[in-house]
Amino acid sequence: MDDEVAKKEKQLALKKEKTAKKRRIGKEEKRLRESYSNIPDDHMRVADGLIRRAAYMRVTLEDYEKDLDENGYVEMFSQSANQTPYERGRPVVQFYNTMNTNFQKIIKQLSDMLPKSGPKTEDPGNDGFEDFVNRR
Repeated sequence: MDDEVAKKEKQLALKKEKTAKKRRIGKEEKRLRESYSNIPDDHMRVADGLIRRAAYMRVTLEDYEKDLDENGYVEMFSQSANQTPYERGRPVVQFYNTMNTNFQKIIKQLSDMLPKSGPKTEDPGNDGFEDFVNRR
């Protein structure tokens, strides 16, 4: 009976954790949509998928970071009970590094979709170079 109660409590805790993660992902997705709201409509269908992926990745990266802070980057490992344990990188380190690289690529893709805006000048013949030199 105690095993069943413990199992149900564990399932409930896992469900709450998943719900909290979904909420965090939704909040991050909203933040990203606001940041990239200037993306032209013809690129938004592609951007939409990238924004959803980026939101998921950022929240997951935060979870990985928490795990790494709490448990470290290395662990003692042994192939069998007869071998002496040795330090090795925890698998989450590789997951973190790979996901972080992919996250950065997605953010770059999204940023590249934003309209290019050059320096704003009142005089079309003035590119700002002379002002820069005169300030030095």
